[in-house]
Amino acid sequence: MTLPESPHDEAGNRAAGPMSLAGLRVLDLSRVLAGPWASQILGDLGADIIKIEHPEKGDDTRSWGPPNLRPTPGDRTDDPPSAYYLSCNRNKRSLAIDIAKPEGAALVRRLARSCDVVLENFKVGGLSRYGLDYESLKRENPALVYCSITGFGQTGPYAPRGGYDFLIQGMSGLMSVTGQPEGAPGSEPLKVGVPVSDLFTGLYATIAVLAALRHRDRAGEGQHIDCALLDTQVAVLANQGMNWLVGGQVPKRLGNGHPNVVPYRCFATADGHIIVAVGNDGQFRALCRLLNREDLLADERFASNPGRQAHRAELEATLADSMARWTSADLIEALSGGGVPAGPINRIDQVFDDPQVVARGLVHRLETPGGTPVPIVGFPARLSRTPACYRRVPPRLGEQTDEVLSDLLDLTGNELEELRAGGVIGTAGRS
Repeated sequence: MTLPESPHDEAGNRAAGPMSLAGLRVLDLSRVLAGPWASQILGDLGADIIKIEHPEKGDDTRSWGPPNLRPTPGDRTDDPPSAYYLSCNRNKRSLAIDIAKPEGAALVRRLARSCDVVLENFKVGGLSRYGLDYESLKRENPALVYCSITGFGQTGPYAPRGGYDFLIQGMSGLMSVTGQPEGAPGSEPLKVGVPVSDLFTGLYATIAVLAALRHRDRAGEGQHIDCALLDTQVAVLANQGMNWLVGGQVPKRLGNGHPNVVPYRCFATADGHIIVAVGNDGQFRALCRLLNREDLLADERFASNPGRQAHRAELEATLADSMARWTSADLIEALSGGGVPAGPINRIDQVFDDPQVVARGLVHRLETPGGTPVPIVGFPARLSRTPACYRRVPPRLGEQTDEVLSDLLDLTGNELEELRAGGVIGTAGRS
């Protein structure tokens, strides 16, 4: 796959235009995914993201490979970053500071005075020992928007527990509705193939931060945001959650079937599988005509979605028999041309070669200072006046430590060397 070129600045990164969040500064004390996902979004929209990392360990995901970035010849990178780290850390500046040392915590408190937002995902109360909790930093900067991301929130019986995406997918009920139906081959609860609980929480955190900034601009005060993975995943149960709350029936695993709409699932063809997503009665009638199954239109049981849902097994077996006679490509072309939503089940490599994905320009390329291309999947929303901008490759550990401390705290070279000699700050290290 050839990556599209973009206008670049002198550092080899994409040149910036007008940005929605230009002038906003975010102090990012988070790691792994939910918090870094939120800060990356803010960075894509123009915010200055200052990522605080331990001088030796750095963000856990730096070592979550393989795969790792493959440097081009001549790019002297001893420890190339993992693909996981690259997925959620562009448009950031990395500072290697040991907050467990009093001098390190003091540096972060000073940085917070000039920041608009703090993001953190420590365990409940974990930052209070360093004077980096909300109440402490609020005294330093009353207008600060402080967002805490945890597994279970700041309150409740589970608040002290650590929470990870896989655990939350199970506890939230998501896994109970994901996988093959009970008794079918391979029947067991399954997690989703990407860490959606982390990603959804990062998205909700971003929305909450922007809402809090809007309030700050009107009222002049900051606030504390409490984001929990479990809360988020329960919220995005969406129709499945409401099926229980309204209907009183516990949703079950349906494989690729839809709990409310029929036919809306994967069907086998002569050479593979396709997805057919019939969302209304008109589309169902079109499907039957394209399959030469007008007899189904005369059956009152299938005339409306409630009837199709009640007689799901019989209808889907009949449709499956008709579709199995087609090749995938021919059936997708016929259905799409006839107004019936249908499509393939792509592998990841096929996704990035899909003509629609290519036409939308979702993949971009940045470059490391040594010239190694770094592919990234861009911000998906298109802003007509202030589009997302990709200015910085995911940084090496501590890459901008001296730069930021000099610019924002006016530390001299001698002061930086003293801090470095004491193990309070680090130098640019591994990627």
